Amino acid sequence: MTDESPNKNTLDKEYAGNINSLQLEKQSSFSKYYSKENLQFEADVSPYSLPLQASEISNYYHFTQKIPLTKENRKLLYKNGFVVIENEVTKNQFKAEQVNETYRNLKVTDVPIFITSDSLLHLYHIQFDETLKRVEAEEFYDDLWKLDNSLLEASIDDYGKSIEDDASEEVTEAARRNVAYFAVALSLLEPKSKQIGQSGEDSAILFDPQDAKQYSIEVPAFVKDDVEAELALIEAQNEAMSQISKYIEDYSQYTPRGHYMSSEKLKNYFKAMMWHGRIGMLLQSDMITPEGSTAEDPEKEARIQTIQALLISDHFDGDKNLRDRWDRIYGVTAFYVGFSDDLGPYEYAKSLDTVFGSDREKISFDNENLTALITELERHESPKIYGGTGKIILAGSETDNKTLDTTKGFRFMGQRYIPDSYILQTLNPPALNIMDLLGSERAKEHMKNLGISENEEYKERHQSLANEFGAFDEDDWNKNLYWTQLHALKSLLVNYQEGYPTFMQTEAWEDKQLNAALASWTELRHDTILYAKQARFTGAYTEPPEEKPVQGYVEPVPEFYARMLALTKMAHKGLAEMEVLDEQSDKDFTTLEVTLEKLLEISVKELENKELTDEEYEFIRNFGQNIAPMLENIDEDAQSSVMVADVYTCLLYTSPSPRDR
Repeated sequence: MTDESPNKNTLDKEYAGNINSLQLEKQSSFSKYYSKENLQFEADVSPYSLPLQASEISNYYHFTQKIPLTKENRKLLYKNGFVVIENEVTKNQFKAEQVNETYRNLKVTDVPIFITSDSLLHLYHIQFDETLKRVEAEEFYDDLWKLDNSLLEASIDDYGKSIEDDASEEVTEAARRNVAYFAVALSLLEPKSKQIGQSGEDSAILFDPQDAKQYSIEVPAFVKDDVEAELALIEAQNEAMSQISKYIEDYSQYTPRGHYMSSEKLKNYFKAMMWHGRIGMLLQSDMITPEGSTAEDPEKEARIQTIQALLISDHFDGDKNLRDRWDRIYGVTAFYVGFSDDLGPYEYAKSLDTVFGSDREKISFDNENLTALITELERHESPKIYGGTGKIILAGSETDNKTLDTTKGFRFMGQRYIPDSYILQTLNPPALNIMDLLGSERAKEHMKNLGISENEEYKERHQSLANEFGAFDEDDWNKNLYWTQLHALKSLLVNYQEGYPTFMQTEAWEDKQLNAALASWTELRHDTILYAKQARFTGAYTEPPEEKPVQGYVEPVPEFYARMLALTKMAHKGLAEMEVLDEQSDKDFTTLEVTLEKLLEISVKELENKELTDEEYEFIRNFGQNIAPMLENIDEDAQSSVMVADVYTCLLYTSPSPRDR
């Protein structure tokens, strides 16, 4: 495991097997791509009194002639100094969902432009999602096929050798089970007849006929029944007993969603990667119970699954090409989302090194060696997030650690630890809990008003999380793109003090920012739905009346623009170094960086009460045109600002009746 990594590789193999995945993340942090933007300013905007009178709003009559305000709109405008209204300018529903078209239509309507933080978050989401989608379709699908196919062939050889050598029943079954495991993955990747178009037909959506020849699998007869049964369960999308892992699996998670609905190739990639992310080869037998299970001996089943993982990891460790392909997929996706909190091939390969040394000819899985291997593997930390392995009911904090211990094991490409899932697991929904721990006092107030934060167990758990998150430093918050975006959202969730515009010091503005942060978080979960481990403002800006026309305004949140600029540069630099970006994506990131730099400069001038130049006002008025180049090659669905993402699964179980106990 000491081979030199290729340029695309982001993992250091010399230590990758020595530590668990979360420690690995700390040491191989992508924060090297992050550079904090220097920001110095003193907010000095003159205050004004609320509520306002119509006569105090300098552009009131001009604006209301263009966009009428209802009685309720006017009431909120006077009360808060701003109002959020439905978009009456853009009648076409699709165009209303395109941020650049909204700004263009406001310019045509001849009203002042208010550039808000949520529009920049949406633009960044499009770049994040599109670059990930492109590399998955153009590179990772093929890499995953070759990776799975190589390990299928190696597993077939293992099975044949185990029979020839008259190996133990457990070793033979482990080898056979691995054949089934990789055959399922390849079957999920394989193009189906209805997914294949004619040459040139819907090439962006359907598979090309050539793909059908290149990506084709013949499932070995000795695992065909198991593979077909597993594929049927995946298609049924229900909770059921896995024929291969021998525990309850939630097959609804295999339903493609997010950008994976945009092509048949991505749909198949989603299913196969979900298989690799969720299906575990467990160290303990607790999840493998005789009740409803085909495993008669759970302890024996756990040994078989551990041998499975060790056989895979031995091949992985001995083949640099396998490692390079795995590292490429895992490393790039780790930059986007983060590292897994499950054990994987590096940890299992390290246990083989510890017990057997470099001479793998000595490997045998008798009771003594297997016990030593399991002891080594048990030294690693348990997962921090319960991803739904098996059928279990969490009954309070006293069961959490035990539950996580029982799910410890091998996942070939484990789903990633993300802080928001960790929060939801600890405190449960709603997502206000996440915003609270990101620093939103307004979210805390809403939680209290809902009566959610009043019980003692909640308070204890919340305080523990607050202490944990409060200890994070700059590197912790900028270790990958996922965390860095959350760090940018934190800057929107502050209480704006004296020197900021009066309207930004209202509870209504705090709610607007909270809503923007929640919407951006939803987009983030939508974009990373495969990898993440699951548990527009239009208005009239108001200020004291002046004898000059209101031309436009940028939401004055310099810290936010600085963090978004650092995040965008981090993504641009890291993805370029990993050779993920095509020429257009590179240009789009540059355009977004220039836009954020300009917004940062303007917002600082606004807070320092400095007059904007004609050029800066022109930038605001032409904001729709300025950002349009980033969206020219993006399909309509990808530009939509309307989306939903599942972030938390709750399976309800009915207690057995007395006669069933």
